[in-house]
Amino acid sequence: MNLPNKLTIARMLSIPLIIIVSLIPFFRTVIIFENVNLEDLIILVIFCLSSLTDYLDGHIARKYNLVTNFGKFMDPLADKLLVLTALIWLIERGKMSAFGIGLGFCVTIILAREFAVTGLRLIAATNQNVIAASKMGKSKTVSQMIMIIFMIINCYPFSFIGGASRDIVTIILVSVATILTIISGIDYFIKNKEVLKENNK
Repeated sequence: MNLPNKLTIARMLSIPLIIIVSLIPFFRTVIIFENVNLEDLIILVIFCLSSLTDYLDGHIARKYNLVTNFGKFMDPLADKLLVLTALIWLIERGKMSAFGIGLGFCVTIILAREFAVTGLRLIAATNQNVIAASKMGKSKTVSQMIMIIFMIINCYPFSFIGGASRDIVTIILVSVATILTIISGIDYFIKNKEVLKENNK
């Protein structure tokens, strides 16, 4: 197994780490600053390092011609699992509930898109086709990761400026991530519509 694929596996292994940290109550009792506790900080570090591997594995694979079908399939899947785990944690910790139904609706769109595209990839795989991540898909993932990073720490440092500033930043980040999520999802289905046609034959 080459280095890019190892980085992808490492990203997937970070998911149970997030779950384990969230199951230890002590981490939530240690306040670092304002509304950010030790659990938030640990998960922030795990998520940031995992997000960094997303850039590194693709960069190394392209630079040294180490692109494999495993990487094409597992890299975007690892991204989705990481993002979905973080979103579920944010919702469970109430970090999204303060922004009402609109934000919950955006999260639903993100979840629905990820499941739909994963389903498309699985259909393609049954026909021995591998759908690699597109540039639009990568932009979507980056926007989601930036959104999650800020929400983990309650939009610090904007939260120090005032509640309104934090809310505005959150709305902007979520809106950008949601729009890119929708556009990239449509883009995947348009570019790979033949996959669905082949499966209906």
